This record gives sequence, structure tokens and C-alpha cells, in this order.
Amino acid sequence: MAESVIVEILCVGNELLRGEIQDTNTNWICRLVNSHGGQVARATMLPDIEEEIAVAVRSAIERGVGVLFTSGGLGPTDDDLTLAAVAKGAGVGLELNVTAREMVKTHYDEFCAQGVLAQGGLNPFREKMAWLPAGALPLHNPVGTAPGVLLRQGSTTIICLPGVPPELEAIITHSLAGFITATFGKGGSCQRTLTVRCNDESLMVPALSRVVALHPQVYIKSLARALGEIPELDILFTTTGKEEGERRALVDEAIRDLQQGLTALGINHWEKSGKPQGLL
Repeated sequence: MAESVIVEILCVGNELLRGEIQDTNTNWICRLVNSHGGQVARATMLPDIEEEIAVAVRSAIERGVGVLFTSGGLGPTDDDLTLAAVAKGAGVGLELNVTAREMVKTHYDEFCAQGVLAQGGLNPFREKMAWLPAGALPLHNPVGTAPGVLLRQGSTTIICLPGVPPELEAIITHSLAGFITATFGKGGSCQRTLTVRCNDESLMVPALSRVVALHPQVYIKSLARALGEIPELDILFTTTGKEEGERRALVDEAIRDLQQGLTALGINHWEKSGKPQGLL
């Protein structure tokens, strides 16, 4: 069986840490990676401090992470430090990338022609977005001005993306489609949900612990609800990677074992899309 590609995420921005902006990029990337059979092992939120970002990048490279996504900090202002920090963390310099420079100029000209911006062309602040880590490739941004960046360093591929969600998603969807396919191959994920007529997780521990131990290739997680609500909770079964039939078989077997254990405990259960079964 092929092992899942290990992915880490660095979300950069003081506004995130102050709670002024909600980080939705991490959730989106996690869902994308897991849907392709990858595994997000770590997600970190960082301030706009070059050295802190650089240390986080260096650490990910040393861990041998397969793909490191960064979001935020690619713009023209002084606090947009991500590319300089990535270069430092990767041990390379910054250089003006002529392809990225042309991308930036073209986008500003287009937005000016559309009446979105008052002025096209380049200035030193706009050109800053074309200074990339040495050896990096610019990624076309279909909806914004800052190119994405792809840098390979050892066994790690670093993908730097703007923090604006539509821009991040558009770059991944359009400019990284081939990379995603090549990196994750035919991997995918299988997820099913079992609902139980019980809001006390402790009552399920005997059955749940046994099944978790028996099925290490399936991630099994009960989702607790606030007491006083409907006396039900969901149990998620997820596996990634492998072939589709194998993923389905692994989850099927884990669910079947838990259903038997819950029935023995007198706890009703049913598939999320199905009907209750078990004791009445």
C-alpha cells in the first residue's frame, strides 16, 4: 500500500491571531488534501514576523514534509514577508523572477482596463511580489495580482499562496491541478458516519476502544454534542490513500464491528443516511 503524502500548513497574518479575520483557508486545504488521500499532519498560525516564519519553514523541511502550504503575506506591503521568510527558511536567496514580474504587470494592466484599479503597470511595491526564492516557479493567479509560488527543497515542495480565500482556491484549482494529481496520484478518501442514540461517550468506550484498536487504518472519531441537546452523537469513520475498493472495505469492516459492539451494549445506531437499527 502506498503511504499517504504528509502535508503541513502555515497560515500567516497578525489579523488571524487577533481574531480580526477567520482562517478558512486551513479548513479548505485540509478537505482538499484528505479528499485526495493525503494527510495533514500539522497546521500552524504565525504572525508577520520573518524569523518565526523562516524557522517554521526550516523545521518542516527538516521533518521531510511532502508538501508545505503557506497562505498569506504575498502582497506589496511591508508586512508581507512570507516569500523572504520562505527563502531564508529554505536557505536560498531572493531574486527577481521575470515571469512573475510579467504576471504582476499583466494583472494590474487588466484590472486597470476593467476599471477595477485606477492605475496599471508596475511600481516598486507591486514589483516586490515578483521577488521569489531562488529556483522557485511562479503560479498564475486567475483572480488576483500576487502570483503563487512553488519551490522544491529536498523532499519538500513548498507552495506559497495568497491569504485571500478566492485567490488561494483559484490557484490550487487551476494552476496546481497537475501538481495535485502527480503528487497524490489516484489516492482518495472514504468517509461514513454512524449515528448513535446516546449522548454519553463514556457508555460507548468498551465498544469504541476495541474497534479503534482493531482497525488502525481507519480514523474513528466520536463527535460529542453539548449535553441537553438531542441525545445523539455521530461517529466518523475515515480512511485515505489505497485503492477505492480497499478504502471502502476497511471502513465497512470497522463499522460492522462497532455496530455489533453497540448492539451488545444496548445502544441504538444507524447510518447517517439510513434508518435506526438495533434495540428498540
